[in-house]
Amino acid sequence: MNFPFYIARRYIFSKKSTNAINVISAISVVGVAVATMALVIVLSVFNGFHDLVASFFTNFDPQIEIVPTSGKTAPADDPVLTKIRQLPDVAVATDVVEDQALAIYGRQQQMVTVMGVQNNFQELTNINDILYGDGEFTLQAANLFYAIPGIRLAQDLGMSARFDGYLKLYAPVRRGQLTEFADPSEGFVVDSLISPGVVYAVNQAKYDRNRLICSVDFARRLFDQDGMLSSLQIRLKPGTNLNDAKKEMQDIVGNRFRVLDRFEQQADTFNIMQIEKVLAYVFLTFILMVACFNIISSLSMLIIDKKNDAMTLRNLGATDSQIRRIFLFEGRIISAAGAVVGILLGLLLCWLQQEFGFVHMGDSAGSFVVNAYPVSVHYDDVAIVFVTVLLIGWAAAWIPTRNLKVQR
Repeated sequence: MNFPFYIARRYIFSKKSTNAINVISAISVVGVAVATMALVIVLSVFNGFHDLVASFFTNFDPQIEIVPTSGKTAPADDPVLTKIRQLPDVAVATDVVEDQALAIYGRQQQMVTVMGVQNNFQELTNINDILYGDGEFTLQAANLFYAIPGIRLAQDLGMSARFDGYLKLYAPVRRGQLTEFADPSEGFVVDSLISPGVVYAVNQAKYDRNRLICSVDFARRLFDQDGMLSSLQIRLKPGTNLNDAKKEMQDIVGNRFRVLDRFEQQADTFNIMQIEKVLAYVFLTFILMVACFNIISSLSMLIIDKKNDAMTLRNLGATDSQIRRIFLFEGRIISAAGAVVGILLGLLLCWLQQEFGFVHMGDSAGSFVVNAYPVSVHYDDVAIVFVTVLLIGWAAAWIPTRNLKVQR
């Protein structure tokens, strides 16, 4: 039997000469448990938002996007892109031309991102699941080109799902020289789109407020990008390993193109969320350190209270190291107990929030995308929290015992 651990365990439950020691020990456990519980809950909420945002993106973004390493566009008939399209794991490949333009409808105007896609775009993504209106996904009919705006963009421009008249788009002339300074319109390519009777809603302002979908032929004509593409978007066949397919494509395109999965396509958003999560972890860890100060107080008072016991053990042959380890184990037991209790309480509250959504995001239903805070427990985070609590708790236990010596 481990002699120091056995004595430390007895001290945990034994009656002290001063009742305040028991109180401070209990406060130590409670403080560590509350801080641990907060860490588990907050990290799980960040994970919930991460998963929620990822679920929204998957309705619009492709599985894989290939973009030029330098410049905004590349030839659509580039041999390496042709080879990518012919890979056996590729189910759908769509040319995309994307750039900025000025949209004017009636008296309203706004800068928008024009996203020109091919007709198989609805096979590439789940766009049909986020369309609203009495029409259908249509990009072109004969010489007519259609615009499918984001729902917030349609609201800002004063359009309904089936708007009347034409949506005019202005893009700067990219070639030649402007000679008629008295007429600024000479510096723009002007074209128009009509409504197919639908808008889309991704529930992300990045898409819904500033982007409209149209035919890639229209976008190439508007931006003078004939035969070019901004990206090649790809959907893989069911059962294909994404990482293996991505690596194979990157080997084919080399340094000329980048092969991006869904998370890399939205790297800015997810990086910001990850930074916020790390900062929350750091701040709560500082709170945990403050809570562990109680362990220092508890052990300091316990050392004074058990001074005679320590002298007795020393006279019976116990070494200073063994006596020091008794109080170290005492602090470790307190921190471990607080960590276990806090993690169990945190997991319980996360489960209750998942099942019942007790904590709401707003006073009225429908004000947000989800009514209750999303929660997703990642057990690697739970493991990190447990290790963090033990390390800080054990460090706190070492402080009052580091120079402990018992005189005979």
